[in-house]
Amino acid sequence: MSRTWFADERHVEVLRLLAEDGRVESAGLAGRFGISAESVRKDLALLEERGLLRRVHGGAVPGEPSRAEPHVADRGVHQAEKSSIARRALRFVPDGGSLLLDAGSTTLLLAEMLPTDRGLVVYTNSWPVGAALHARGVEVVALGGRIRPATMAAVGVLTGHALAAVNVDVAFLGTNALSFDRGLSTPDPDEAAVKHQMLAAAGQRVFLVDSSKFGHVSHARHATLDDVDVLITDAAVSAADRKRLRAAGVAVEVADR
Repeated sequence: MSRTWFADERHVEVLRLLAEDGRVESAGLAGRFGISAESVRKDLALLEERGLLRRVHGGAVPGEPSRAEPHVADRGVHQAEKSSIARRALRFVPDGGSLLLDAGSTTLLLAEMLPTDRGLVVYTNSWPVGAALHARGVEVVALGGRIRPATMAAVGVLTGHALAAVNVDVAFLGTNALSFDRGLSTPDPDEAAVKHQMLAAAGQRVFLVDSSKFGHVSHARHATLDDVDVLITDAAVSAADRKRLRAAGVAVEVADR
């Protein structure tokens, strides 16, 4: 029996496909979801109204970036590096227990790789991450709040209240920028606040940071290097940066492709 896709699930999958392939075709979406061409048209029109994509003849492509912060549908860059980081992160997934997954393209890749036979419970504030986990049969607990269109992450007071009641074994966290002087930062203060609150919820904090993020500073700091237990990055990170991280007490894991 073919699976029935709810509208919200279809929207998340369209954005995931856009992030991976840079385009989607209407005919392919109709076949994938088992819906009519008119339903596909309505889905794409709605996502275009929200600024999440741009419709073209026969399908859609990512929307034109209009802000410094990359949109969730435009985060397919450095895909090989992020995939290698996500695979390396699997070493820190326990047999059973609970995880917390931050919003982000690398944590989404991790969600798509998580083992389904360990009895894991995963908390997340990310709509795409939650949908990916649910589709794979992993038990997921969604943290409520206002959804930011740029990242499809829940933020705000409701998210903070939910995190205050959560205790997890391992949190897998991302960032937009890492500076040895200014710490880890992200463009939006509300999202930074949620990322900072995640630190207190976890027994172990594992940051997934590709090398393109090093040496940059964004608007709102959400962590310092003291908050990082393990940092997983890719092989392009410099030896000097690895040395500075270890000198700061951070356990550094370098992922191979």
